[in-house]
Amino acid sequence: MGSMVRDFDLNLVRTFVLLYETRSVTATAEAMHLTQPTVSYSLQKLRRRFSDELFRRAKGGLVPTATAQALYEPLHGALAGIEAAVSGAWSFDPATARATFTLSLSDLGEVSLLPRLVAALPARAPGVTLTVRPLDVVNAADQLGRGEIDAFIASPVLSTPRVARIPLFAEGYVGMVAADHPRLRGDRVGLAELAAERHVAVFGPTGHDGPRRALEAHGLLHRVAVETTRFTSLPYLVRHGDLFAMVPRMVAEVFAAEHHHVRLLELPLDIEPAQVSIYARHAHARGPAQAWLVRFMAEVLGQPDGGAVGGAIGGAIGEPT
Repeated sequence: MGSMVRDFDLNLVRTFVLLYETRSVTATAEAMHLTQPTVSYSLQKLRRRFSDELFRRAKGGLVPTATAQALYEPLHGALAGIEAAVSGAWSFDPATARATFTLSLSDLGEVSLLPRLVAALPARAPGVTLTVRPLDVVNAADQLGRGEIDAFIASPVLSTPRVARIPLFAEGYVGMVAADHPRLRGDRVGLAELAAERHVAVFGPTGHDGPRRALEAHGLLHRVAVETTRFTSLPYLVRHGDLFAMVPRMVAEVFAAEHHHVRLLELPLDIEPAQVSIYARHAHARGPAQAWLVRFMAEVLGQPDGGAVGGAIGGAIGEPT
């Protein structure tokens, strides 16, 4: 047993843990910046070392054997301890570091979340700069794997094992109309009033498809007069006419505060909130700088009102959800 411990390669531990968490040779290779044949070779070495298949191929990905399930917790704990010790010597000090991180955000993220990150940087990391790229939900996981971006924020709940998901908050919706809308008054709208209005809806892979589904459930899709692909176009579409838009609450409040000549109304519909999350490399594949970035984003954005981050958020920073 002593010889086994002395000869054991730490990279094999990391490979095993990532294979267990991602259930994918491809995702593990991307996270470790290795080729798939290299990861497959490491898996063969692990199988010989433990005299067990460890992972079986199935339709949904790799399935761990009973031996792999028994190994995961002690190896995961050992790896976390080693990496914590190493990061003490090889750390990222945000107060003195000069670094650039690349984030991928939707138009909503750029309007409602990016300003909060930028505002928090001078006090926490004055030498850090951010580069923002448009969010491509379909290819964002690949961009993470290739190192093209450091993290992205999305509202669709992505179930891919290739990236770690750090939940931020659930966001509801409000109605938005022109400040001088010819018919709607007050701060609420009734279902009959809603059904009588012409609507503008957002269509596309934004994850915010709750309003459209709600209109469909009430047989109101025929009342959609305009479809657009970006939420940031909505205040310009409604402020000089009588169109009605359903908008995520946080960005709607930004629109209203910026004097877009719009007014917000509480809705009569039960719309499923959008789940907003950070997506990043798995904890074991993040360097100290990326680990700090994920913590920083979760702390600043963890509540839609900018409040303190809850325990569930903090626990999710190191582990995928």
